[in-house]
Amino acid sequence: MILYTMMPHDLVFPPEMDSFEKQQMVNFQGIPLLVEQVDTQNVQVIRNLSSDPQHYMDGRVCPGAKISFASLDGEVSY
Repeated sequence: MILYTMMPHDLVFPPEMDSFEKQQMVNFQGIPLLVEQVDTQNVQVIRNLSSDPQHYMDGRVCPGAKISFASLDGEVSY
């Protein structure tokens, strides 16, 4: 079967919900990020949620970058 559509793949075939349970919103030096827990000490950046264009140029917060829990600001939301 071939499906011809302009809809994004994620809308046609939604991912499983257990992948979203590991994700959380955090602040890293004032930059809001969506991260996923990799292990007990590190998180991996999924998405930069900032509206400041300069934050997108920062290589420390690009998608795929790993950040330690110790460097995150105190507030973590689920």
